[in-house]
Amino acid sequence: METPISDSIGLKIIPLGGLGEIGLNMAVFEYGDDIVIVDCGLMFPEPDMLGIDIVIPDITYLIERLDKVRGILLTHGHEDHIGALPFVLRQLNPPIYGTALTLGFVREKLKEYELDNKVDLRVVRPRDVVDLGVFSVEFIRVAHSIVDGCGLAIGTPEGVVIHTGDFKLDQTPVDGELTDLATFSRYGEAGVLALMADSTNVEREGYTLSEKLVGDAFDEIFPRCPQRVIVAAFSSNIHRVQQVVEAAARCGRKVLLNGRSMIANVQIARELGYLRIPDDLLIDLKEMNRLPKEQICMITTGSQGEPMSALTRIAMDDHKQIKLEEGDTVILSSRFIPGNEKTISDLINHLYRRGAEVYHEKVSEVHVSGHASQEELKLLQNLVRPRYFIPVHGEYRHLVKHGQLAQRLGLPKERCILAVNGDVIAFSNGEGCIIDRIETGRVFVDGKGVGDVGNVVLKDRKHLSEDGMVVVIIGINQGSGEIIYGPDIVSRGFVFEDESQEYLDEAKKVVVDTLALVNTEVRADWSEVKLEVRRVLRRFFNKTIERRPVILPLVLEM
Repeated sequence: METPISDSIGLKIIPLGGLGEIGLNMAVFEYGDDIVIVDCGLMFPEPDMLGIDIVIPDITYLIERLDKVRGILLTHGHEDHIGALPFVLRQLNPPIYGTALTLGFVREKLKEYELDNKVDLRVVRPRDVVDLGVFSVEFIRVAHSIVDGCGLAIGTPEGVVIHTGDFKLDQTPVDGELTDLATFSRYGEAGVLALMADSTNVEREGYTLSEKLVGDAFDEIFPRCPQRVIVAAFSSNIHRVQQVVEAAARCGRKVLLNGRSMIANVQIARELGYLRIPDDLLIDLKEMNRLPKEQICMITTGSQGEPMSALTRIAMDDHKQIKLEEGDTVILSSRFIPGNEKTISDLINHLYRRGAEVYHEKVSEVHVSGHASQEELKLLQNLVRPRYFIPVHGEYRHLVKHGQLAQRLGLPKERCILAVNGDVIAFSNGEGCIIDRIETGRVFVDGKGVGDVGNVVLKDRKHLSEDGMVVVIIGINQGSGEIIYGPDIVSRGFVFEDESQEYLDEAKKVVVDTLALVNTEVRADWSEVKLEVRRVLRRFFNKTIERRPVILPLVLEM
């Protein structure tokens, strides 16, 4: 059994997000007076987060230590790793390190918030080393579903910590850039204190399929399509876009880009040399309408059935310029993100109603994962041979399963550190364990408000969504306590007023009768009146129709 370490140790690793959830990836590495941050991601709202646009990590711990932060290290350009930057950079603004495409996406994102000229972005290449205080960090090439992904070898006074980022071991990547197993092995030979590895696909046996198989699927499907081909994919998946373009060109089709993020990301990738598309292959909407339909391929966003996306509007026959017709083919070239299954299913049904043929991951090889499966995770573990293992990037069951996988490879259970957000993992003299917890959590972004919506507001929204609202308007003479006006009752989401007027009249009578029994001094106190109205109506609604709406008494002092 390992000996616990004291609070005064040197290296601390503190996950602020991404452990026990998919998304929100952010980890703090702290030694003495130096802090480096790995990733700065967002999470899209869960179904019960009503009205919330995005979720970002709570960085209170960092704000209290601003003078220690030496830099932010980005593993790749997916939203769950870079999406919180526009909000975090308002409160702390250290240099940001990442590969060219990653920072290209970051720069475009920061333009939306007028921050692009206020941030220090520093481009690195795989195998570059940057020194940040006591930390020395090498970027290691990894294959993923986005170009230019990297793992990190973080050198510390206590030893090297390897953070894989998101990765897989694709032997035939579209761009020929393999995961740099030689560098991982080099660190393994020298000795690694801890490995922090991607756990997303730990439940999948075997190996993750190569991205090249998606291109083969396109080559098989495209020639069979009698009219237009519409491919929906994530705009960050540059490899996928490249394969669609090549398949379209081989079939004599021109390519139309649709969706703001798709157009922006393709432009960035082309400018940086990551995407090869001849200018004469691209067309705009005007040209599309002049070409035969069998010569058209459109690449669009909206593969998750997002309500305002172009693909959803096309499926609902609500797009002003693009109308689906019998014989068109739609390919959803992305995974069904958990929680979106019903939305995507509805999208597919609407596409079929328009007469389209639809391909998706459940019926064809039009998508493969960007995350390593069990055999790849085993191989990396055996190459790195860490003293300690910390599973990251996954829901809690993924972290547990990944820890079990490491133990099956011979790592002692006490050296598998199963941490969650806020845990303080400490290392000293070759020993490590969780020594403490810090306050952490999720910050909700709603419109332009950041952090002003909390759990109480969400609870109220949920209450309103389930049981509706009743507003009671009463005018009371301030001096005598006499009811001069009302009560009027207005409801929303509770009962349909036109058909329930008798019931609402009965509720009014209950209020009047109750207030008639209250002495005039109490009626002159509007706060007491509100309490009494709320109490009597809550009891009335629960007894008569077993509903519990939000009751808002509005007292007018006259």
